[in-house]
Amino acid sequence: MRSGMNALLLRVKTSTRAGLAVRCAQLSHLSGVGSLSGGKPVMNQHQEEQEEVTGLVCQEADLKDGQMKEVTVEDQKVLLVRTSGQYSAVGSQCTHYNAPLVKGALVGGRVRCPFHGACFNVKTGDIEEYPGLDCLPSYKVKVEDGKVYVSINKKSLKVTRRVKEMCSVVPGIKHTILLIGGGPASLVCAETLRQHCYQGRIVMVTKDTLPPFDKPKLSKAMNLDSDDILLRSSDFFQQCGIEVWTKKEAVSVNPSEKVVKLSDGSLQHYDQLLISTGCRARPLSCPGWDLMGVKLLQSHEDAKEIHRSCLGQKAVIIGASFIGMEVASYLSDKAASVAMVGTTEYPYERSLGSDIGKMTMKMLEEHNVKFYMSDSVTEIRGENGKVKAVVLKSGAVLEADAVIAGIGVLPNSDFLVGSQVELDSRKAVIVDKFMRTNMPDVFSAGDVTSFPLTIRGDQRVNIGHWQMSQAHGRVAALNMLQKPTKIESVPFFWTVLLGKSIRYTGYGNGYTEIIFKGKVEERKFLAFYIKDEVVVAAASLMFDPAVSRLAEMMATGQIITKAQAQADDLSWLQM
Repeated sequence: MRSGMNALLLRVKTSTRAGLAVRCAQLSHLSGVGSLSGGKPVMNQHQEEQEEVTGLVCQEADLKDGQMKEVTVEDQKVLLVRTSGQYSAVGSQCTHYNAPLVKGALVGGRVRCPFHGACFNVKTGDIEEYPGLDCLPSYKVKVEDGKVYVSINKKSLKVTRRVKEMCSVVPGIKHTILLIGGGPASLVCAETLRQHCYQGRIVMVTKDTLPPFDKPKLSKAMNLDSDDILLRSSDFFQQCGIEVWTKKEAVSVNPSEKVVKLSDGSLQHYDQLLISTGCRARPLSCPGWDLMGVKLLQSHEDAKEIHRSCLGQKAVIIGASFIGMEVASYLSDKAASVAMVGTTEYPYERSLGSDIGKMTMKMLEEHNVKFYMSDSVTEIRGENGKVKAVVLKSGAVLEADAVIAGIGVLPNSDFLVGSQVELDSRKAVIVDKFMRTNMPDVFSAGDVTSFPLTIRGDQRVNIGHWQMSQAHGRVAALNMLQKPTKIESVPFFWTVLLGKSIRYTGYGNGYTEIIFKGKVEERKFLAFYIKDEVVVAAASLMFDPAVSRLAEMMATGQIITKAQAQADDLSWLQM
């Protein structure tokens, strides 16, 4: 790829102290997000057996190929899987939000979480698709006299997740990878670099006050403490040699000099750069947008402030978006009143369709959320600089103590003006399937990018999904390390309203028809989105693991036809 990286690799190979082979052989193992511990001591077989507990979990004939079962060994739940005639055993809970994987979709050699779509290799436990960061523990399986036994090391009995082995920075290596943005793409990029023995300097710059945190939680549980949403501890970053600079942002990039200017006036050199600055909430433009009490949800502080300012107060939410609807759901039993203003007839009309939009609207109406749809805001009125009312185009005037805007997002790419990094018409950063921009050694990932989507014939898209951002970060890291890897992930998204989760996979833009299984009005359904006689996306409520299985089918390149979606017999879904 580039001379800078070649020089790094040469330096690492020829340095006795920093030799990659030696270093990787000596890598400590991260178990949980605890301390880096030394290698496993040598022990004979008898000692090792004493360190293990073994359970008889089933008969060999109990599972057929492609089947899985949750079993127990010493109170530890284990996912037992049979593929290609072989048994394997891994942790039973998804490492993202602890969903039971036995209820997920097993396709080939991996299981996909039924809730949010993370995938794990059933032999190694390694995470292969996001969301989530950690792998599953894997266990020994022995088949003897027609019986299946699973053995677990006693020290690992309570361990439900495993962090991949990582190296750390080696002082003296000058090569620097700079990550602008502190979201999921940057975090996974940094971790992937360390997992593949990159020992140069990694610097992550974020304008947030916190290091990487679980942003999807902000609109679903707004009053969480910062410790409850951090994705990694400060110890983790220190041990892995990942520098995280908070409360800073890039103001300009000079690719020819390989320098980024930061908001504090400092200049930071890089050998390779990742632009993963995400998007920001689109501000209101009507009169009164700047009154006290008008809120945008972007940071952890914003979420806490919205929660605090709406308790027992009159809240008006502008924009029946995924964020707006989740905030309305959250506030429905906390604010004195919640009003929702949307420009379409129903929420989610363009993305999920009017039937699902109508159902979600009814759900929230049952919890005292009042909707003002097919309408828009013309003015926000205030008194003494503070919000008092929202005036709608229809003439309605809504009393308001707090106004929350959820009217879309804008890519954070303004700092790239003059850098020659190519942007599309929406100002998203254009990348190829390797997450490379048009400038040497400059990569981009996450919500700020416009990238080719495999399942839509490499149509260039901008998708603001947490899972896709993580996938981008991994692919960018591998290509930085000269391990050519294409982005081929299938989009997977979820939203939560009043404790019920709608799951979505694929890319439905431009769909012409929706085919439903189940009944939307009964709040149990599977929706197929059709374009050109093919299923391009699917959404579900209380129909697991249908969406996860469809995501796996799409990931393996299967075309799902309209005829399949129309059929009364859904046995092809292997539910």
